[in-house]
Amino acid sequence: MNIKMFERFTDRARKVMVLAEQEAQRSNHKEIDTGHILLGLVKEGNGVGARVLKNLGVELKKLRNAVWKIVESGPDMVTNGKLLPTLSAKKAVDYAIEEARALHHDYIGTEHLLLGLLRDADNTAVRALKHLGVLCEQIRNKLLNMSGESEENGEFLDTD
Repeated sequence: MNIKMFERFTDRARKVMVLAEQEAQRSNHKEIDTGHILLGLVKEGNGVGARVLKNLGVELKKLRNAVWKIVESGPDMVTNGKLLPTLSAKKAVDYAIEEARALHHDYIGTEHLLLGLLRDADNTAVRALKHLGVLCEQIRNKLLNMSGESEENGEFLDTD
């Protein structure tokens, strides 16, 4: 992921990526994975992605436990410096960009990040959601319904 790519990210989407890195560091991981991005979405709390997940009963503590069951905590060490994304996380961000383009949005918001995470049925984020009993189809339908409602009202979703 390059810096230019993040220029189209909303402030909330950028915050999600910072929170994802913090989650990876918290669990002593050397890279940012899709589970960390999902945790960042929930932890951010105000974006469309977070609101949809909250609406479906996804809570930070339970989600963190689900992610940690899939990806065990790293060794007891302090990770210094900038963490890089896993290949799966890079693909999720690429998918988020594709989702924004398909919706004719000129920005990447938390809703696009969440849609991007859902595109790979076997990544950590999707597996954690399944563990919590949340189906990707439910999330996708809610997000797309919100997007349609927002466009009809002439409002943007996550443009902050």
